[in-house]
Amino acid sequence: MTQVFADDGTAVPVTLIKAGPCIVTQKKDKDTDGYSAVQLGLVEFIRPSRVRKPRAGHFKKAGVPPCRVLREFDFEDNAENALKVGDQIMANQIFQANDRVVVSGTSKGRGFAGLIKRHHFSGGAATHGSMFHRAPGSIGASAYPSRVLPGMRAAGHMGAASVTVRNLRVVKVQDQDNLIIVKGAVPGRNGGYVIIRKA
Repeated sequence: MTQVFADDGTAVPVTLIKAGPCIVTQKKDKDTDGYSAVQLGLVEFIRPSRVRKPRAGHFKKAGVPPCRVLREFDFEDNAENALKVGDQIMANQIFQANDRVVVSGTSKGRGFAGLIKRHHFSGGAATHGSMFHRAPGSIGASAYPSRVLPGMRAAGHMGAASVTVRNLRVVKVQDQDNLIIVKGAVPGRNGGYVIIRKA
């Protein structure tokens, strides 16, 4: 994340997303696969020794370089936006300034977290002999049903989950670097992978 300045001088918090170039590695149609989609690969350096043989054959058949990340997107072919295997998709072909986008990614992993951090419980008093500080409180009755009901909020693994942020505004698209500058924060760590769709 960084910031850019608007014409009136206000600072706008933004996230820089390097979006490609992406390359079409496979097309699926209703006749052979039962649905219409296009498979895109992110062009990023990967050592040939890190590519498994089945996937290496997949790239060889498509005639494209090995890609680290592959994702499928719904796509209907027509005369205006026909795609072929091997075509490059640039950021400026899809996104423009002031577009609204949906960004999906994997949130930062927080490990094992307690009630207050994970579920925003308020906790108890810190003074006057209180022995209730960061405990969960009651988690169910003793006599009936004599068990903890499913779905009870409790301490446990936090983060590292799929998160979608909707309706972010594209501030600018830089053609030469395939950068999409989006207002606000997106899920995940620096250097993480995200999927961007038009809202």
